[in-house]
Amino acid sequence: MRNVDPEVFLVARPQVDYDALAAYLAEVGGESWLEHLDRGHLDDAQNLAEFAGKLCYRAWEPGLNPNVVRVRTDQPTYLQNILSQAHGSVLEHVSFSFVLHNVSRVLTHELVRHRPGTAVSQESLRFVRLADIPFWFPEWARADAELMSRATALLEQMEEFQHWMTGHFDLEAPGLPFAEKKHKTSFMRRFAPDGVATGMLWSANIRTLRHTIEARTDKGAEEEIRLVFGKIGELMLAEAPALFGDYAVQDGAWVPRWRKV
Repeated sequence: MRNVDPEVFLVARPQVDYDALAAYLAEVGGESWLEHLDRGHLDDAQNLAEFAGKLCYRAWEPGLNPNVVRVRTDQPTYLQNILSQAHGSVLEHVSFSFVLHNVSRVLTHELVRHRPGTAVSQESLRFVRLADIPFWFPEWARADAELMSRATALLEQMEEFQHWMTGHFDLEAPGLPFAEKKHKTSFMRRFAPDGVATGMLWSANIRTLRHTIEARTDKGAEEEIRLVFGKIGELMLAEAPALFGDYAVQDGAWVPRWRKV
């Protein structure tokens, strides 16, 4: 049994092709929009969201759309207006990918309920044979000596059973077909607890992220997923402050000013 802590790694973010944007904008007369943009890699998410919004109304500059006589040129103000108007569809173009490391299957079972706007790839215990049982204990549990003693003993017994099954099925035998290893490993995973630590690549767009951060840091949410989505919230606030700066953090709960975007 190995004590672990859940971790979050942001591994992919949007990358805008500004030359392609410029070519399109030259076609529609919106070249001036590019002049005020910051183009650092941490700005691409917000630039893409603003681009999507302005495309909807041809609001690159006054006069391109006869109905538009004034355009917002300050990006934070423009994106705050998007949020306040609940114009969430334009945020669906902007996606980020996270590795959730040493999270339990308790967490992953809950997270996959958030399906729209996401992509999921999870470590498969049908293929990956357990050598140990990594496990996260919250601080309150670590402070309970008798609980930790009993829990550790139980996990060590389950871990020993995994090793016994490896020998019993002779899974280390040279030349054993992978199909046979997979078959027995699939059976062995039934004797691992839901709390066993695993890994997942989880991708989500901004609209989904805003909803999921709010829902999964709520005081009523499960404690591990609250911890993980607090970390995701902090990452997104650094990545796209104009799209996540409206949140107030209250006892770990991320509460947005604008909801249902």
